[in-house]
Amino acid sequence: MSPIHLAIVGVGKIARDQHLPSIAKNPDFKLVAAASRHGTVDGIDNFKSIDEMLEKVPAIQAVSLCMPPQNRYEAAHKALSAGKHVFMEKPPGATLSEVADLEALADAKGLSLFASWHSRYAPAVEAAKAFLDSTIIRSMKVVWKEDVRHWHPNQEWIWQAGGLGVFDPGINALSIVTHILPRPVFITKATLEFPENRDAPIAAGITFTDAHGLDLTAEFDWRQTGKQSWDIVAATDDGEMVLSEGGAKLSIDGVLKHEEPEQEYPMLYKRFAEIVQAGKSDVDLAPLRHVADAFMLGRRKFVDAFYD
Repeated sequence: MSPIHLAIVGVGKIARDQHLPSIAKNPDFKLVAAASRHGTVDGIDNFKSIDEMLEKVPAIQAVSLCMPPQNRYEAAHKALSAGKHVFMEKPPGATLSEVADLEALADAKGLSLFASWHSRYAPAVEAAKAFLDSTIIRSMKVVWKEDVRHWHPNQEWIWQAGGLGVFDPGINALSIVTHILPRPVFITKATLEFPENRDAPIAAGITFTDAHGLDLTAEFDWRQTGKQSWDIVAATDDGEMVLSEGGAKLSIDGVLKHEEPEQEYPMLYKRFAEIVQAGKSDVDLAPLRHVADAFMLGRRKFVDAFYD
């Protein structure tokens, strides 16, 4: 089959670090254009807006959206309305309702919509899922703590309403948890810590359960310096499972069972090509729904102001 003519919207850090290298290595795609207010990509046509790009490059078949979630709905709607398949960087939108509307539009037009969750494609995630499917889970604890100054330097959008704050990385953990657990979970309580000068939280503590009373807690924090923590620990009838380093390694009772090189974004583009070729969508909103529930149920606690 001929490669899918792809355009990218939003040429920022995530696009340069992950999307562009993954697209370049995937023969199913040919990058033909980019739209960004500030960034450009060498060797292709570049535009300041998605409107101009869609008008001047009719050969585009699919669009990958890498801008902040607050602005993603408008761009996705324009791309779908123009008959283009759409890949959405996580989180897929600022609200559940807008993503549901995009899913309905894609379905009505016979187009593929992909809500991508890159952490689900971490090397040891499927092995963890298989292990949990084979045993009884007694409890689970998620610890996702990192240094926002390192990962999001001077990115003001993450602190604005709709930017999710600490849930920007926290939703990665939720995307893994909702994939590897055999049953759905729901939030029972949450505490969200907001810097007094910001509109999004810097930390969160959340308690979940399921229909069988699972004990599940999550700790998200953006103030951790030094070694970063991206761990999911489960007590089971067959030992303690530790899914560490963001899903890269799986250990059972301290014995390493699975480790491979990270290939998250290449796997995302492999999946996007599959759904485009199959004429279907992949839109799982469970991780975003948990974030929305945390904001709905969460008790707000104001903490010291945060400055980059």
